[in-house]
Amino acid sequence: MAIFKTELCDGLSDREVVLSSFNDIAYFACLVIRYETRLLHYIQKISQSSQEEAEDILQDGFIKIWKNIKAYDTSLTLENWIFRIIHNETISYWRKKTSYAKDHVVDIDNEKIQFLLPPDEVYDFEKDNGYKIIEEILPLLKPEYREVLVLKFFENKSYEEISDILKIPEGTVATRINRAKKSFRDLSEGKFDQTIFK
Repeated sequence: MAIFKTELCDGLSDREVVLSSFNDIAYFACLVIRYETRLLHYIQKISQSSQEEAEDILQDGFIKIWKNIKAYDTSLTLENWIFRIIHNETISYWRKKTSYAKDHVVDIDNEKIQFLLPPDEVYDFEKDNGYKIIEEILPLLKPEYREVLVLKFFENKSYEEISDILKIPEGTVATRINRAKKSFRDLSEGKFDQTIFK
């Protein structure tokens, strides 16, 4: 997707890039270059979409960002505003794709889950060395649990920032994170309660 040289925007803040893009669209391409890799990973983690699907979602999201750039909500950082739009685009895509299967029950491969986890060890969700396990278990969680965990632990967003991106109260963010972590731990301990799945 990135086709412009990044030197054009060297030394410019996101805000300066946006203001410059009003007169020259090449500056908007710099914004794409800055964020596309992170956003692709974010899309894939919260939606479990393929690389091709994630690229399509991201392209549509950037089109929406460009169309709305002059209406940028300055109460948010530009990064969080971009994440909000990409998040909404991803959820919209996911809902359209899965609307035909609302009652679908995810098959759980117990042997695979047990194989992923250290034997005879209680898993600590917040250990730095646990991210491989996190990436394997994330797809099994409800989307609303998955998205808060990704924003908190992969994107290092604060509760306030997650609240801004998802448009939910900070108290709800805290509740979802706590429930998501409990669900994750239940999975890691082999408690396969169907209420924690999609």
